[in-house]
Amino acid sequence: MTAAPAPNPCGPALDRWCARWLPDPSGFIAVAYSAGADSTALLLAARERWPSRAVALHVHHGLQAAADGFESHGRAFCEQLGLPFSSSRVQAAHEQGQSPEEAARDKRYRALADMAQQAGAACVLLGQHADDQAETLMLALSRGAGLPGLAAMAERFERHGVVFGRPLLGLPSQVLREWLLAQGHAFVDDPTNTDPRYTRNRIRSLLLPAWEACFPGFRPMLARSARHAAQAQTLLDDLAGIDMAQTGAPPAILVLKALSRERQANVLRRWLRSSAGVAASTVQLDELLDQIADCTTRGHRIRIKVASGFVTREGERLAFVPPDNTPPI
Repeated sequence: MTAAPAPNPCGPALDRWCARWLPDPSGFIAVAYSAGADSTALLLAARERWPSRAVALHVHHGLQAAADGFESHGRAFCEQLGLPFSSSRVQAAHEQGQSPEEAARDKRYRALADMAQQAGAACVLLGQHADDQAETLMLALSRGAGLPGLAAMAERFERHGVVFGRPLLGLPSQVLREWLLAQGHAFVDDPTNTDPRYTRNRIRSLLLPAWEACFPGFRPMLARSARHAAQAQTLLDDLAGIDMAQTGAPPAILVLKALSRERQANVLRRWLRSSAGVAASTVQLDELLDQIADCTTRGHRIRIKVASGFVTREGERLAFVPPDNTPPI
């Protein structure tokens, strides 16, 4: 007798994710399908779970000659499976002050959201896995990130009016690749994934093997740390909401000063993020907190550079002045 095919390892992970985040979806379910191993395994699992409602969304970044081949392979693979395939071409060149990775990511999410809305998809599933999560956490640690960075990648988030999900964060990449190879499913390998110019690739080729040698099976442990950080950040966000109900937005300086320095910092981060979409660096935030502590007279002036604008004092409250409105010194 011929042995039954091994089950797709993405299946149970997808079941768990749906039970928590998408218990009763309506409409189509989209998969961000690059034609690489991870998204291929996820697409096959989505097709098995939603035979008539899974769709593949492909983003052609135009950054390398191999991109045309990725798109062609993806289209042919979906035709073979009888899956709808949509592709969007974007110009992912980065602007001044923006990293190439950041530019490509922003354009990719926008394109995926647009295609998902056109397809009537309830959500877009992403193939990022446990290795990606470990790399993200290591990258955050190397930059001295706070809790938002240490929380790494969320299982669910919304962008451009569309829900995105990452059901595979608990699965190592090797598990997915081995299953695909054993079942004879074709996928492509992106040559940029081994380019040492990119920090993530150096982490992947140098740090992850070293961690595996010292701490076998470390990936779930890092994922657990990321979940703890995410939970702690949620509590801080809740506390910031409670405190902002007292300080107002923009914050009243006297009310802000009644809080501990740590709670002041928490409120200021929340206010800047929600009102101006900016984040202060650690140095900028420390300087702003020092200025607030020294603000004991009506004439005390505050003007601290934050992102591309300034936090200033206007009467009894703080204000964020964007760059176009910043008065000369």
